[in-house]
Amino acid sequence: MSVTVTRVQNKRAFKEFLHFPLTLYKDMPAFVPPLLMDDADTLDPKKNPAYEFCDAAMYLAYKDGKLAGRVAAIVNRKANAAWNHDEVRFGWFDFIDDREVSKALLEAVEAFGRERGMTTILGPLGFTDFDPEGMLVEGFEYLSSMALHHNWPYYKDHMEALGYAKDVDWLEYRIYIGDTIPDKYIRVAKVVEERYGLKLRKITKREVRKTDVGYKLFDLINETYSSLYNFTVLPKKMVDKYVGFYLGVLDLKFVSLVEDKDHNIVGFGVVMPSITRALKKCNGKLFPFGWFHILRAMYWKYEENFEMLLIGVKPEYQKKGVNSIVFVDLMKELLKGGFVYGESNAELESNLDIRSQWGDLEVKECKRRRVYKKAVN
Repeated sequence: MSVTVTRVQNKRAFKEFLHFPLTLYKDMPAFVPPLLMDDADTLDPKKNPAYEFCDAAMYLAYKDGKLAGRVAAIVNRKANAAWNHDEVRFGWFDFIDDREVSKALLEAVEAFGRERGMTTILGPLGFTDFDPEGMLVEGFEYLSSMALHHNWPYYKDHMEALGYAKDVDWLEYRIYIGDTIPDKYIRVAKVVEERYGLKLRKITKREVRKTDVGYKLFDLINETYSSLYNFTVLPKKMVDKYVGFYLGVLDLKFVSLVEDKDHNIVGFGVVMPSITRALKKCNGKLFPFGWFHILRAMYWKYEENFEMLLIGVKPEYQKKGVNSIVFVDLMKELLKGGFVYGESNAELESNLDIRSQWGDLEVKECKRRRVYKKAVN
């Protein structure tokens, strides 16, 4: 039996690349299909501005002529320069339980990196931190979130057998919000507002279209997250893409900003109603009727859980209780919506400040994700 790996170079192969997980995970109850249109835009050099600072290629593996796996190879020149390393990333990595297949795919990524002078291979990672990151190594029984990919438990065994080691882990939590806003949050929020002259700000779709508020928010995201693992500071074209997508689609009552007296944004929180069950209903496809299931879950009939997409505070305001202002506002809306719990985004295992910010709320660690690393042979 033989394995062949080919580079994606036409529309037919690109479609195979996008749709492969729908077949691979069809018997996994916890798998949530990605929104295929979003994946297509992310991977298309004509639509994703990240290709201006990234080199990338997509590969498909075939076992005896049958599609058996996929992977994307990415060299993020901007991140490599910022972090002073020579790394090639692998992402969108999925494969059948066959060591020859996983090995062949990763060797293709290694070769791609080696041709460009890279000395290390690591992943799963995407073009930027707004793409899915990390391989699930614990918590397979939990339904996956919209922002992060699921995978089979055997992936971990393959990585270790192929000589890959842990580089970093992320943890995901369920945060149960209870029936009322904790008094402590309300008290702290009031004190912080008065002490530092801060105030809550809500934004509208019109403001996003007509003003620079979206760009101010992403400037703060760049500043707040810049010291985190392998973060890529987003250039303007990437910010254009994300402002248009996130702030254009989200229900803005679930977006909370905190401003100082000069109207500078110093803190923010962004959550959204979960659309995971809607994505399962439409199998990741927006048409013909997937759009209805997704909009229904986002705006009209909420699921019991929400996803915590982003939260951050300007460095000089950190550890001063600014996040309490965000929590109080968001919890008002979440309680109105009848939500039971939120699912955190992937939080770095070493980021103790983030992990300790939930105070008296009931918190349950449910998933662990890992980035694997190895020297390029």
